[in-house]
Amino acid sequence: MRLGLKDSWLVCLGLVPLGLAFGLLVTQAGFAWWWAPIFSVIIYSGSMEFLAISMVTSGFGVFSSALTAFMVNFRHIFYGLTFPRDVARPGLPRLYLTYGVTDELYALTSTLVANGARLTHARLMTSAMLINASWILPGIIGALVGNLIPEDIEGFEFALTALFAVLAYEAFQSSKDLSAPLIAGALAVVAAFIFPDQMIIIGLLAYFGVLLLRFWAPRIDDLLTWQVK
Repeated sequence: MRLGLKDSWLVCLGLVPLGLAFGLLVTQAGFAWWWAPIFSVIIYSGSMEFLAISMVTSGFGVFSSALTAFMVNFRHIFYGLTFPRDVARPGLPRLYLTYGVTDELYALTSTLVANGARLTHARLMTSAMLINASWILPGIIGALVGNLIPEDIEGFEFALTALFAVLAYEAFQSSKDLSAPLIAGALAVVAAFIFPDQMIIIGLLAYFGVLLLRFWAPRIDDLLTWQVK
């Protein structure tokens, strides 16, 4: 358990401000504070939780919501193929790990495995539970604080846009591939003109198709790649 705490405390620290921002956005969007833990426990996917607020308040249909959730979280299918879930004891612990796999936990365990660290049931479960709590509890605190902030303060609705802008920038910094944001931006603009009411869904589907094409055709991927220094 000490090793699990040592492994994950920095990750948990990074999740706290995001959780606070999410809880604050929940109440500022007009929800009661207790909706923050409901979103966080049932969905438990940071980016999708932020999107869910906009989707609910905008009146998204069930099919559009389900398709958006699938596209945003599609990467978890690949996480499940290599995540060391068998380290945990059978039964509820493994079920919990299936539920608790996030980008942060997957990156953490992948790094540990790559460095030859020995994972145990207690170590992995401690990391998973701490990361989970570091998202849910700050969300509750942020929602409670949000009740004290006057509703006429503007700007909180920009939190989702700011979050994805930062995540996109960090992803670009790691790959330095200028083609990814350019293609995504172009597809979003085209979708906004042709299908303004379904821009997010159409844009995601189109970009997902581009990703599959680049994966299946390495020559096309090499042709599209635009590395910058």
